[in-house]
Amino acid sequence: MFFLILLVFVLCNSNGLVSSLNTEGFTLLSFKQSIYEDPEGSLRNWNSSDETPCSWNGVTCKEQKVVSISIPKKKLYGFLPSSLGSLSDLRHVNLRNNRFFGSLPTELFQALGLQSLVLYGNALSGSLPNEFGKLKYLQSLDLSQNFFNGSIPTSIVQCKRLRTLDLSQNNFTGSLPDGVGTGLVSLERLDLSFNKLNGSIPSDIGNLSSLQGTVDFSHNHFTGSIPASLGNLPEKVYIDLTYNNLIGPIPQNGALMNRGPTAFIGNPGLCGPPLKNPCSSNTPGASSPSSIPFLPNNYPSQDLDNNGGRTGKGRGLSKGAVIAIIVSDILGICLVGLLFSYCYSRVCACSKNKDESGYVFDKGGKGRQECLCFRKDESETLSENVEQYDLVPLDTQVAFDLDELLKASAFVLGKSGIGIVYKVVLEDGLTLAVRRLGEGGSQRFKEFQTEVEAIGKLRHPNIVTLRAYYWSVDEKLLIYDYIPNGSLATALHGKPGMVSFTPLSWSIRLKIIKGIAKGLVYLHEFSPKKYVHGDIKPSNILLGHDMEPHISDFGLGRLANIAGGSPTVQSTRVAAEKPQERQQKSAPSSEVATVSSTNLGSYYQAPEALKVIKPSQKWDVYSYGVILLEMITGRFPVVQMGTSEMDLVQWIQLCIEEQKPLADVLDPYLAPDVDKEEEIIAVLKIAMACVHSSSERRPTMRHVSEALSRLAVSSSD
Repeated sequence: MFFLILLVFVLCNSNGLVSSLNTEGFTLLSFKQSIYEDPEGSLRNWNSSDETPCSWNGVTCKEQKVVSISIPKKKLYGFLPSSLGSLSDLRHVNLRNNRFFGSLPTELFQALGLQSLVLYGNALSGSLPNEFGKLKYLQSLDLSQNFFNGSIPTSIVQCKRLRTLDLSQNNFTGSLPDGVGTGLVSLERLDLSFNKLNGSIPSDIGNLSSLQGTVDFSHNHFTGSIPASLGNLPEKVYIDLTYNNLIGPIPQNGALMNRGPTAFIGNPGLCGPPLKNPCSSNTPGASSPSSIPFLPNNYPSQDLDNNGGRTGKGRGLSKGAVIAIIVSDILGICLVGLLFSYCYSRVCACSKNKDESGYVFDKGGKGRQECLCFRKDESETLSENVEQYDLVPLDTQVAFDLDELLKASAFVLGKSGIGIVYKVVLEDGLTLAVRRLGEGGSQRFKEFQTEVEAIGKLRHPNIVTLRAYYWSVDEKLLIYDYIPNGSLATALHGKPGMVSFTPLSWSIRLKIIKGIAKGLVYLHEFSPKKYVHGDIKPSNILLGHDMEPHISDFGLGRLANIAGGSPTVQSTRVAAEKPQERQQKSAPSSEVATVSSTNLGSYYQAPEALKVIKPSQKWDVYSYGVILLEMITGRFPVVQMGTSEMDLVQWIQLCIEEQKPLADVLDPYLAPDVDKEEEIIAVLKIAMACVHSSSERRPTMRHVSEALSRLAVSSSD
């Protein structure tokens, strides 16, 4: 069949008889023939007149052999041909975020050297072939956000080198294959959420000691009890078991210990801490070691005779023992009373001569001690009580309590190294965003309270408002206003699984640009401490109903550190990655678009941030400049140049040096706004000033905001 396809190409191509295109080139031309729509012309330079396909867009070769096909996010509409499996040296396939349909051809698994298969965000369907076991070198498998069904092939456990397994948001059914925990020993990321998987969670999952981040079993139909072996996973791993049909007590060991209730909600049959639903004696597994109450060694036992009856030894306490206990209790009460009287005599009573702080100092005769008293109405509530388990409002408009919050409908908005963010809808319709910082860690409550209350005082239309917080030993929550239109990153670039994508017009982009500037001016100039945000990037800019921008995550890294979490960034200083670590380990090295928004964060960082310990407001100015360039060009902050990478700032500087026309730099979605060219160029000049390599040469955000205001006035003349 494959040779018949080649023959058809030779006969149909006018240059076929003289073409010297090699066999792999014809294989890729058969792939091109399977594409019905290519709206962006991504395969335009795939021509049979070339000797090899190595210069074609999205194709990478090594020693004239195709090793990578990477064409993500190009709206390609078609199916995957079986001929791809004949590329014997193929290592990486990345066709994410296109519109491929149909099933996964079994012939694809003839490419035995395949290391990464990234197909998420398409419309692929059908069951997965059992040939996965042939891919002994497979390290990354991401089939999320498709329509695959059937069971997960049992042969997947033979992929011993697999590091990433993401099958989320499909229609998989059945139970997990036997041996997942013993076979996939290299697994670092596991996401099975939003499927229809059932059966019990295998106990051998606890053997996956390399797992990181979140292990996601949520939104499935898993049944049975939670295996205690899950506690053997690394303690920093967050195990998401929400919305299944799990039952019984929650094991309290290892990675399962001190977890908040948010990891287990949606399982009515679960009981025991951290849930408020206590386990009854009839609950399956309630007699497990984790739920046995502690008994002192001297707990009076009732000895049994050989027939099972109680002996005389165990008939209870003797009369003498009861009397001794009563006498000791009376003596203890007397001692406490004497101690209280002594302490009371040493403390002076509060008089009317108090100063404004509520303290009184007795300056009496020699030997008199200095003492102080608090006013009865002085509020020393949460700050004096770390074990307070109640919601702390930071705004007088907060009219809900903790119970209402916990009973509300919750939806996961996103996950990161700093925790999970939920959209929470209260019974009265009020919508909030709740960030869960995590559980455990250091208990520096005073420090946390100081930081969170300072953040809660910030009030500006372009900064997300922190309304309340919750602190307990095993749960820390931050409650914000909910901003409905997602992040600027999504508005600019879309995201996997988006059904439709509406590009931002220039007028909307300019509105967002000015709003971000105003928010930063407030932080830098008018906030109580003239703050530095330190982590400005599109994913931290949220868009409201009218597309007004709201800066989020201010101070988040600092709070996560105090709360004992493991943040990926800090608000005062972003921890940069090494260039070679900016991409996900499992992603194809030739494709930048696979980099997560978290890993892209270092590209927004000012170059001097790695050398200077004290944060500067000019760091935020640099980050803001990169965002402006991203909004003008529509590109990510790292640009692919053939087989090499270049950050967006360097790329723009190169374009300016080569005097390329604006059309080569401009986001194609801005083509209808050609009449705004002067305005766009003016913003580009502001951006280049913001990303100057010397921090002293960068403008302040106030100057930037004023320049943008003048620009708006001049453009309306």
